[in-house]
Amino acid sequence: MSRAFRFAWLSLVRQPARSLLGIAGVAAIGALLFDMLLLSRGLIVSMADLLERTGYDVRVTTTPELPRTSPPLADAAATVDAIAALEEVRTAIGIRFIDVTLPGPAADEEVIAATFQGIVGTGRPWTLLRGQDVATHAAGVRGSGLGARDHFEGRADATDEVVINQQLASALGIKPGATMTINPSCDAEVDVLPPVTLRVVGVVSFPFELSSERTIGGAMPALDAACGGNGVDQSHMLLVTSQGDADATAAAIARLRPDLRAATNAQMIGRIEQGGFTYFRQISTVLTTVTVAFALLLICVLLTVSVNQRLGEIAALRALGFSRRRVVSDVLSESVLIVGIGGLLSLPLGFVLASWLDRILKNMPNIPAELHFFVFEPAALGVHVGLLAVTAVIAALYPMSIVARLPIAATLRNEVIS
Repeated sequence: MSRAFRFAWLSLVRQPARSLLGIAGVAAIGALLFDMLLLSRGLIVSMADLLERTGYDVRVTTTPELPRTSPPLADAAATVDAIAALEEVRTAIGIRFIDVTLPGPAADEEVIAATFQGIVGTGRPWTLLRGQDVATHAAGVRGSGLGARDHFEGRADATDEVVINQQLASALGIKPGATMTINPSCDAEVDVLPPVTLRVVGVVSFPFELSSERTIGGAMPALDAACGGNGVDQSHMLLVTSQGDADATAAAIARLRPDLRAATNAQMIGRIEQGGFTYFRQISTVLTTVTVAFALLLICVLLTVSVNQRLGEIAALRALGFSRRRVVSDVLSESVLIVGIGGLLSLPLGFVLASWLDRILKNMPNIPAELHFFVFEPAALGVHVGLLAVTAVIAALYPMSIVARLPIAATLRNEVIS
């Protein structure tokens, strides 16, 4: 077989224009094929990774709907303490969301819309970038001996402390240590509340924030104070970290509070996969099929043209003693070389193309900044190699049949008289 590959390589070198055209075509088609495979599960893999990186593996709401569309949970602090006391639970926090507006940095600018997340519990759903975090609250950890609203550690005046994300810091032109004034809207059925001044102690990133979203985070007493007593001790969602078995933790929460809906990260991903994200898998399947069909046609046409141009040469080789199996192997080896070289070039080209397409798609509205459409998986590389290998074999079948059925005497005679 090594001789067949060497002979096929010499055939490619003798016709560089045709060979380069075939390799470039396979590289372009292979890059698109690779990207379609990354797209098929990219959002699901990226979402799963994003959920895992938050450190919480169980989410609890009052209904299976999205947190902000679910009715808020009353007695949030007591519920957090009760769930945190379960043997299966390591930590638990509650989150409440409200809408706020802020005056722009210049007097003539429009107001800035933002979301305020109030947290009850010791954990934090954000990552500190600079400055300091809001005062550590003593709730939501099993064995602390403290209730969800007992006290703030170290800073008695910490109820006006908040952190903000980079988008809001840039919009306001402020940094840790500055103050800002918000106009909270805690209940759609009540009048707009009076402005509240808060101290910014740090800049953070939120795992599911949109690229243009402005977000504030603080302890629940800070949010309750801003709301002026509207909806005190409520939570739209609880985040729970299990002791290791998320399914057992979700089951324990369901036994403790049958009125709540506890879902693990895997269950959340399953719901998402059955929902809107199936669109990307479907479009990936269609485009993959079309791409493979183009690759088959391209390789088959190039090999057929090459074989037809060399019929006299192939007949002469047969007359000199080359077996039918040998000349057929030469054609197959030529197909494998074209697809193999083009396939290798398609990988770096595919990564560059995927990065460019990912940036374009992430400009769509309501897409979290940390979410990606194209995510590499070893399985995708395996499928890519498998599809190209099958393509190389199938595309060579027709030209191989031409060579296998080639009449030696008649072909040599036609070459002489023509």
